[in-house]
Order: sequence, then C-alpha cells, then structure tokens
Amino acid sequence: MRSFPGPALALVDQLRAAAEANPARAIAFQGSPGANSHRAATEARPEALPLPCFSFEDALEAVKDGRAGQAIIPIENSQHGRVADIHFLLPESGLYIVGEYFMPIHHALMGPGKGPFEAAYSHPQALGQSRLFLRERGIVPLAYADTAGAAAFVAEKGDPKLAAIAPAISAELYGLDIVETHVEDSEDNMTRFVILASEPQTPEALAGKQAITTFIFEVKNVPAALYKVLGCFATNGVNMTKLESYQQGASFSATMFYADIIGAPGDPAVDRALEECAFHSKELRILGTYEEARPRG
Repeated sequence: MRSFPGPALALVDQLRAAAEANPARAIAFQGSPGANSHRAATEARPEALPLPCFSFEDALEAVKDGRAGQAIIPIENSQHGRVADIHFLLPESGLYIVGEYFMPIHHALMGPGKGPFEAAYSHPQALGQSRLFLRERGIVPLAYADTAGAAAFVAEKGDPKLAAIAPAISAELYGLDIVETHVEDSEDNMTRFVILASEPQTPEALAGKQAITTFIFEVKNVPAALYKVLGCFATNGVNMTKLESYQQGASFSATMFYADIIGAPGDPAVDRALEECAFHSKELRILGTYEEARPRG
C-alpha cells in the first residue's frame, strides 16, 4: 500500500480501513482512489467497499488472502485492446470470473497549472487512448501505474510543466486544475471489466439468464488442430464471441487460446462443444461462467 504517491495515501488508508472492517463486502481494484477501476467497482457493486491495490496481482491476492470478497479487473478496451493479461493472471490465481461490467471511459488533462505542458503521465492504456490528442499538442506521454495515481504523482511533484491524464474526479481528489475534458481520441471509448471471486457462480444463480463462459485451451501440435476445435462450436451451434492467442513459455511451440462463448455448462450443446474441444486439446480450463452484461452481436 505504501507504493502509492503521497497525496493518495490518506485516501488509500481510509478505504483500506473500511474494507478491513468488513472484508466480505470488499472489492479490490488496481489503482489509486479516483481511477477508472475505482469507479467501475462502485458502479458494478454499489454495495461493496472499494479496496485500492497497487497492481493487478495485488488485487487478486487480496481475494485469495480473504481481504476482499471480489476483485474487478479491466481486461480490454474498444480503442486500445487488451488491458490486463488476464490470460496469465487468472489461471495462476485460482479465482473465477463471476461477472462482467462495461464502462464508458472519458479522460481529462489536468495539472498544477494551466500549461503549456511538456509531458503527461498516465496509465499506458489511457495514453494510447489519447495518443492523437497528445501528439497534436506536442505533449510527451509518460507511463504510470494507473490514471489516478498519475494525477496524485503530478500533484506531489508540483511542476507546472507536468500534467496527468485521468478521470475528472482525480483533479478534485488531488487538487489539480482540469485544462481539458474528453481528451480520448474516440467518443465511444469503452472498457470491459471482469469481476473475480474465489468460488464460481452456481448454476442456480444463472438460471434463466443469458450466460458467458470464458475458458483457455491449448491445441495439440498437429495440422488443423485449431480448425477442428473451432468446428466443435460451429457444429453444435455455440456462438464464440472472443478468441485470442498468446504464448505460454519461451518455446514458441505451444500456443494458448483465450475464448468466450455464449452459453453455460449444463446446456447440452455447450457440453458437447466443450467435450469435443477437450478431445482436440492438450489442456482446457474453464475460468468462469457468468451473466452476460451486454448483448453480443
């Protein structure tokens, strides 16, 4: 917790104390108070107690250690792609995806003065989402662990040539001036978050709801292996809405895949598709089944 910049520490301690008093209600997020993940936590779980953590790993550890009942992690952005490497983090954590949340993202340029600014700190995702804005103004992007933390860091430095790109509430929390709002390059900037817990959703909790199942798999190293796996879902009429590949280890011979499908185990078509997928794979692991928060297609 001491890794946070000075201006954020009092707020971190305040939120941490509330979460420690009732850990079952706590929801861990990565970033300083005021970050987009903080906002997502309060919107997705209004009854929960937000617990700020410095890294994604720290947020997952909080759930594993019993300091929080859930964690919320951003995994992809409509404009700048993958956020957290949930492919690596989640299988290692032993946690399950129990929900998802989609949140529009808007950034503001803020600083201890009105500029002009030579550089702006923010999370790499926010910098990427504001790339054209920064380039047009000749502002150098500098990476920081999270958006609100960048605002706190800039406030701590007090250098009028430095700015931060962060949610507008960060300016209020850390005493900065907002110079410009909506600095993201796309008006429909959207981030998808997943909610994680130590136990999976029960079939009873998902009864009558449209569900998403997320899983990872590694195909056998034979010709047309991925083609055969994808055919498992096509022939059973199961809609795959997401498929990403990533490397496991340094051999570059074993490609893992991260996938979302519409449906839940227990549905005969989904069960057949997953059974056939497992036959053609060296490994298949379900990371969670949860209610669809936004219709696909």
